[in-house]
Amino acid sequence: MINVLFADDHEMVRIGVAAYLSAQQDIDVIAEAGDGGEAVELALDLRPDIILMDLVMEEMDGIEATTKIIEQWPEAKIIIVTSFLDDEKVYPALEAGATSYMLKTSKANEIAKAIRATYQGQSILEPEVTGKIMNRMREKPVDSPHDQLTDREMEILMLVAQGKTNQEIADQLFIALKTVKVHVSNVLGKLEVQDRTQAVIYAFKNDLV
Repeated sequence: MINVLFADDHEMVRIGVAAYLSAQQDIDVIAEAGDGGEAVELALDLRPDIILMDLVMEEMDGIEATTKIIEQWPEAKIIIVTSFLDDEKVYPALEAGATSYMLKTSKANEIAKAIRATYQGQSILEPEVTGKIMNRMREKPVDSPHDQLTDREMEILMLVAQGKTNQEIADQLFIALKTVKVHVSNVLGKLEVQDRTQAVIYAFKNDLV
């Protein structure tokens, strides 16, 4: 049996969807929430197999609720069920940790199928959502290796480019020599270079110094 928590601020929607889902032999709506705050409390208390989450709710919306649930329970499987397809809703919801994204215009049996698929570990997205994600991926510039560097690692790279030794870097930054060595190793790995010399060459080629 797949235990489901349904969060939506419209009581009639909850009643209708919950009645249909509970009529399924393998699905049981064990709780309903009228707002995001209540959804967070019930989710963390009951740990349902699936959480159906509306996005626009009073007091706490579905995005914030999803974020809070995932922060405390990373394994939670959350299906967004909403009327909204705008970028300001889709991307934040998925980035917050939602597994699937369905529209309220979906048929009840489609939502039931999404519940089963998500329970099995699949991610179910409306075709329009998939299209948005693909377009965003095409538009997003490819990150350079140095974009992966932390502020500290970038600082270390700059000092390496100045010709400073590990000990000199440690003294200047007031950190342990061992820590410097770890940072240098991380820099080489992220830049995909073999040694300090190649790292310096990379820095100059990419106008980092």
